[in-house]
Amino acid sequence: MKSYSSANDKVVLALIGAGGRGTQVILGMQQCTPGIEVKYVCDVDNQRGGRAINELTKQQGFAPKRVEDMRETFDDKDIDAVVICTPEHWHALATVWACQADKDVFVEKNVTLNISEGPKMIAAAKKYNRIVQCGTQNRSAEYAFSARDYIKSGKLGNIVHVKAYCMLPGGKPLNLKPDSEVPEGLNWDLWLGPAEKVPYNVSRHKGWLDWWAYNGGQAMSGDTSHVIDLARLVLGDPDHPVSVYCTGGRVLFDDKAEIPDIQTVTFDYGKYTLSCVTSKFGKYMSKTKPEIRYGEQFPDWQLNSTRIEIFGTEGMMYLGRHGGGWQVFSEDRELVAQEYGMFPDNVHQIDFINSIRTRKKPNGDILEGHKSATLIHLANSSYRVGNKQLLFDVEKERFTNSPEGNLLSKGTYRKGFEMPEIV
Repeated sequence: MKSYSSANDKVVLALIGAGGRGTQVILGMQQCTPGIEVKYVCDVDNQRGGRAINELTKQQGFAPKRVEDMRETFDDKDIDAVVICTPEHWHALATVWACQADKDVFVEKNVTLNISEGPKMIAAAKKYNRIVQCGTQNRSAEYAFSARDYIKSGKLGNIVHVKAYCMLPGGKPLNLKPDSEVPEGLNWDLWLGPAEKVPYNVSRHKGWLDWWAYNGGQAMSGDTSHVIDLARLVLGDPDHPVSVYCTGGRVLFDDKAEIPDIQTVTFDYGKYTLSCVTSKFGKYMSKTKPEIRYGEQFPDWQLNSTRIEIFGTEGMMYLGRHGGGWQVFSEDRELVAQEYGMFPDNVHQIDFINSIRTRKKPNGDILEGHKSATLIHLANSSYRVGNKQLLFDVEKERFTNSPEGNLLSKGTYRKGFEMPEIV
């Protein structure tokens, strides 16, 4: 294992998945501390990655190499860590492969596609002594830590209920196209990876957020994953809930999309419940605006689409995701405590680089990443088995009343892209 004697020692990175988010993350990471080099930009589509390569060339003075297959970056002993920003169906296997190749990992949310993948990633990180940071930036937010401390102090009283929201402003119907020839420059086989081999379809390729094979839903796993991870953090990172009930459907659009556009979920934690509403309608709903994320302001909580409401016996807390801070109110809407909050994206990237150099556990460690991602899978499993309440064995991480739900938890993997039984 490479040793680092200085906080400025060189760290060599590779980007895997050069879309908009991947480009944003790698550019920020290259700039966040001294001594960062990006050697590879990897994407299966040669139409992507140009902006990342051009900007990195300006930032670091030389161009990273474009490659198609992520395994080429794993084979290079110069690479210290990889940044995985692929669709979700690749997250777990790419992370395991990277750990096996002695690479540290930054993996975007939602970190898994099913429940069984989390323990594999945790085991791989432990076995190969790897840093695995999840792209859940709220875990590096100072205001999240202070909200956690306020709740822990007992000033909010006993927690009785938590409401998480991810009501995205608007959505689009699935415009299902017929199968067609694979576009020039795209390796469709590598894009599919662990997923079932199917003919090329632009609705899958460009609209992968509408298919269970590749993700858990734009609203649910794309954004709600951040909200409920933050809720877990400020609540002291509780273990899995003992049951879940999810209802919803494809309400806004009468189309052939598999994934619902509204879901309402209730998780039972014993001493309190956590509910969550996700949707893709209502232009009057809005995420926290940039001037609030980076300034000393609070959102209009009532129409904030990604807020958290924490109800205690002595008061209730509003909490913002990706900035927005928190406020506590008691009787007669009396404001009793508050703290502004900044969007911690860059801080989270710095935390990852520092963890590579110091070998200290990162803020968004894979263990808590798995537990938060499991909430997404619990909700979707309840929905997919027919809007049924599912009972969950916390220790064994399996449903006690749904064989069908347990099958969904295992996932499926195509030949050549199997998740190893032993990592």
